[in-house]
Amino acid sequence: MKIKQFMMDISSNTWLAMSDGALVETIGAFVKHHRLLQNKTQQQLATEAGINRSTITQIEKGEKITLQSLLQVLRVLNLLYIMEVFKIQEQVSPLQLAKLEQNKRQRARNKDNSNDNKSDW
Repeated sequence: MKIKQFMMDISSNTWLAMSDGALVETIGAFVKHHRLLQNKTQQQLATEAGINRSTITQIEKGEKITLQSLLQVLRVLNLLYIMEVFKIQEQVSPLQLAKLEQNKRQRARNKDNSNDNKSDW
């Protein structure tokens, strides 16, 4: 399928060069591709997502819709995994990592407390 090959060929530089309209059209093509792979009509998808069929048409044509409608469609198509790219992950800089390693204990020390060895018996 042409859409699938096109989406696989897009590099990160291409995403930056695309207009907002082109990006929305690409998202619409993605949704349509996966809807057809799952053999769902626009009406079936709309019913399962709890939105109007016209909203599905708008998504697939790259027209303006709400983010909530897109999320509902992605959920029904089992495509919410793409949301992983939005997950914020704490990252330690190399300098912070080096400081943590430097402060890490290198050996255990025997505490020389004579009180610990004495018994009250």
